[in-house]
Amino acid sequence: MNKQIISLNKICKRFPLEIGGVQQVLFDVSFDVNVGEFVTIMGPSGSGKSTCMNIIGALDSATSGKYELYGRDITTMTNDELAVVRNEYIGFVFQNFNLLSKRNILDNVMLPLMYRGMPKHDRIRRSREMLNLVGLEKFETYLPTQLSGGMKQRVAIARALSGNPKLILADEPTGALDSTMGNEILRFFKKLNKEMGITIVMITHEFEIAKYTNRIIHIYDGRIVYDGPVPKNENVLLKSEKRHKR
Repeated sequence: MNKQIISLNKICKRFPLEIGGVQQVLFDVSFDVNVGEFVTIMGPSGSGKSTCMNIIGALDSATSGKYELYGRDITTMTNDELAVVRNEYIGFVFQNFNLLSKRNILDNVMLPLMYRGMPKHDRIRRSREMLNLVGLEKFETYLPTQLSGGMKQRVAIARALSGNPKLILADEPTGALDSTMGNEILRFFKKLNKEMGITIVMITHEFEIAKYTNRIIHIYDGRIVYDGPVPKNENVLLKSEKRHKR
């Protein structure tokens, strides 16, 4: 049996409103992700999928429920402890790349390692290895503004991998790319998952993108309405939304 890397149990999230009261965006969300899975958290805009991703990534905390990462209870950690979790256990890939525009590519990839206090020569060596992995070893002195969108996202992937995480969280990683570059990035994710065994959890609202993964957790109105293998077509997911509406 595979070891669980993520375990969410009855996670709820509520936000206070400026006019008073609260808005609940997640309702008793429970699921596990095993080591080596490639999973999509999918749902329409406003479904709560990004909030769920933020909780998994220790960027936000649940209002109630329990979240364990590698068996460690994340919900009881302090902000400093959560910062360590983000830096040492999780690699992040964002839709808009989040690269430092005035620092070269090598510096961008080294950034998480600098926060770890890794010696400079080790940071450089590791970051060059990651740039070589994504095929950008000849561009280490370039600025992000000199690269295409697809190349920027590969830099972001190299940065996410630099700390040797076992989990990558990818939030709409193809949203700022054209279809050709987007498919290239998705194929690369699939390769990382299959050949390196890296667990990947990806956020998207598009079924065509989710089809690159092995499992879909479909969230609608803050609740999981489908959790299973990628179906042959999107109608299965749309039917799950209709059942929820009833």
